[in-house]
Amino acid sequence: MKTLHLVDPAVRDIVASMKAFDPASEPLEAFRAQLLASYAQIAAPMPHAREERWVPGQSDVRVLVYRPSNPPAVQGAILYVHGGGYIAGVAEMTDAACVQLAEEYQSLVVSVDYRLAPETPFPGPIEDCYAALSWLMREAPAFGVDTSRVVIMGHSAGGGLAAATALLHRDRGGAPLAGQVLIYPMLDARTGTPDAPVDNPSTGEFGWTRPLNQFAWQALRGGAAIPKEREGHYSPSLASGVEGLPPTFLAVGGVDLFLEEDVAYGMRLSRAGVPVEMHVYPGGIHGFDLFPTASAARFVADLRSALARLLR
Repeated sequence: MKTLHLVDPAVRDIVASMKAFDPASEPLEAFRAQLLASYAQIAAPMPHAREERWVPGQSDVRVLVYRPSNPPAVQGAILYVHGGGYIAGVAEMTDAACVQLAEEYQSLVVSVDYRLAPETPFPGPIEDCYAALSWLMREAPAFGVDTSRVVIMGHSAGGGLAAATALLHRDRGGAPLAGQVLIYPMLDARTGTPDAPVDNPSTGEFGWTRPLNQFAWQALRGGAAIPKEREGHYSPSLASGVEGLPPTFLAVGGVDLFLEEDVAYGMRLSRAGVPVEMHVYPGGIHGFDLFPTASAARFVADLRSALARLLR
């Protein structure tokens, strides 16, 4: 454990006991079950709190809709994309978080149950998210949503899909979004390979590793070549330009494998004239906010402030 001393002391013992998933020797279904079990420990699904809808896309897309208990006449909206490395997860696993978002910000929340790789490689998952966003923008009047107050948000692979969806929405001439909230987003297919712009040895030992990262990106890529004009929709770090993207909140832990790619993306946005609020939380592994630490508390406060600003 070469980098354990860099991990937040409050969770160092827990992190030391964590077993990373090994895609070379374990079945994908084991990883999927492990992810769902970990979220079930945090909060059980809340079917009474949501409404299921199906929206048209390349394939019909299942979304879960959460409303505040006493919605205002005009409200904002959050399109939420769950994590799971593009290869795992379901929308239900973040029920409690989506209910909290709806209540705290008096906003509609739409969570996308996008199709997973490798069963559905690129562009299936990103097109599902784009279809959900397009549907939300079309149906905004029926929901009482102000389309100038729509934010796209996601954790990990969900953050990568949120970033890719914002790019695709821009490229297809969509109305401006109020913001994108990217929480330790998975952005760069090169990370963990010899092609990576930087290989930071202080990152990626815990939580989400280089072998798992490459397994997940290869699953998303599938067997087909990615057209040059779509590289940014596949891996946002490869986008030819990031001009015209919405104001961005970006957060990542200091020992997360995604540290370099996330900071680099934030700086690209800034250089392109996109307002950026970016935070690096010292000692944070991938998913650091799931642990009850001082860093997680600071992150929650920073996130709340950003969402309140973007949705107003």
